[in-house]
Amino acid sequence: MRPSAARRANRRDDTGRGQVSTSASPPKGVRHAAEHEPVARVLPMLSVPHLDREFDYLVSADQSDDAQPGVRVRVRFHGRLVDAFLLERRSDTDHVGQLGWLDRVISPEPVLTPEVRRLVDAVVARYAGTRPDVLRLAIPPRHAGAEKSRRGAPLLPVMQPVDSAGWARYGRGEQFLEALGAGRAARAVWQALPGERWCDRLAEAAAAAVAGGQGVLAVVPDQRDVDALWQAATAMVDESAVVALAAGLGPSERYRRWLAVLRGEARLVIGTRSAVFAPVDRLGLVIVWDDGDDTLAEPRSPYPHAREVGMLRAHQLRCAAIVGGFARTAEAQALVGSGWAHDLVAPRPVVRASAPRVVALEDGGYAEERDPAARTARLPSVALRAARAALDRGAPVLVQVPRRGYLPSVACARCRTIARCRHCMGPLSMSDRDAEGAVCRWCGRIDVTPRCRRCGSEAIRAVVVGARRTAEELGRAFPGHPVITSAGDAVHSVIAPGPALVVATPGAEPHAPDGYGAALLLDSWSLLGRQ
Repeated sequence: MRPSAARRANRRDDTGRGQVSTSASPPKGVRHAAEHEPVARVLPMLSVPHLDREFDYLVSADQSDDAQPGVRVRVRFHGRLVDAFLLERRSDTDHVGQLGWLDRVISPEPVLTPEVRRLVDAVVARYAGTRPDVLRLAIPPRHAGAEKSRRGAPLLPVMQPVDSAGWARYGRGEQFLEALGAGRAARAVWQALPGERWCDRLAEAAAAAVAGGQGVLAVVPDQRDVDALWQAATAMVDESAVVALAAGLGPSERYRRWLAVLRGEARLVIGTRSAVFAPVDRLGLVIVWDDGDDTLAEPRSPYPHAREVGMLRAHQLRCAAIVGGFARTAEAQALVGSGWAHDLVAPRPVVRASAPRVVALEDGGYAEERDPAARTARLPSVALRAARAALDRGAPVLVQVPRRGYLPSVACARCRTIARCRHCMGPLSMSDRDAEGAVCRWCGRIDVTPRCRRCGSEAIRAVVVGARRTAEELGRAFPGHPVITSAGDAVHSVIAPGPALVVATPGAEPHAPDGYGAALLLDSWSLLGRQ
């Protein structure tokens, strides 16, 4: 857009530079400017970076009560109506020329709070983005019906005293919990012990902060984690004080819950990455769990990471923060190294007592001499013995595989060349044992008789074995035991106690109430190659 177009968008009705005249009596049918602060400074939601700036418009007298800072408005910009946020009301303007009128106030709800506005500005500066792009991530789309519902704030959010025994296993863990209850800006990078009930520990930290009169924001990678933390938190904090925000709620329900947070009707907010912008009242604690999960990185411009946004928010508000996980990222360690946060780890004897016994199978040497077939077998005898022993004890066995499906990648059995589609050159896969042919993973075409492009052979072999084929093999190796597959669209959140073989892809492992008796990580070369 040319600069002249932007100037035409903001023409003002005045008698001198920077002064807006409201004393003259306009003709009948002409709008009257508001008597008090008749100029609205707005930010249009435009996608072009060079128009990421404020523009002034006149507010009419009948719009004055609703046109308050933070509300959604609609303005005419270069001949078309665009949505915008009203940032402030002013008595004068710096624009030379005639101002255009504010078209209408979409809703009198002030959805852009000063705190969120400062956070948006900080994210824009850090990621070199634009404010409209970040505001689209921070504030969900409006649904008029949701604005009429109200929840009401709970009278007694914390139902019972917080037990600090779980945090006592970590160095200065109990003192950290006390600091949260006192409202101090305690910040820690927490490395959870193996097998730790992380949702219980985070729920205890959140309950301590809520009991101290603070608001809490907890950001987790996915819906499974939201559900787990919700269940743990509502056992300690009244359910009416807890709100879960996730994309799977649907636009109307998500906006209704977001408004409950905005109105101060919730004290604890649990959600996925976009919830990090939630306007929590009196925010005193920011929690980010498993910050190494790539789902916490926003795929839309300017691609902010929930950990970085959460820490920016904690820094601006001078409030407490927890970055936790079973493994520590380099970015989390940088927070410790800079002195911004402190270590929250268990002593080495406690770590050794909690850690599982890990057996890494060698490709040669003594292990190969004892089990010559281990070099070519997908499940060597030591893994089979560990699984069988766990099943005999009545415990489930977790088998992790890198890919879902049956045979997600196949190759020529003679020369090992990857089998590809003859139409689009996409990789071929087998969808079932009795499939009529190989299926292209790109275009979906079926090749009934795939032929190798290099040697001409029609025989194929598996390169990577998927979850369903692994479950089929384990069912034959361990007859009489149920085999549960958790992958793709069929993900199990929890399994019943008892002996069972659980085949899962990374991130889809069900929770075992009594723990797993053994865990087998298959095709580790493929797992490492996906990182």
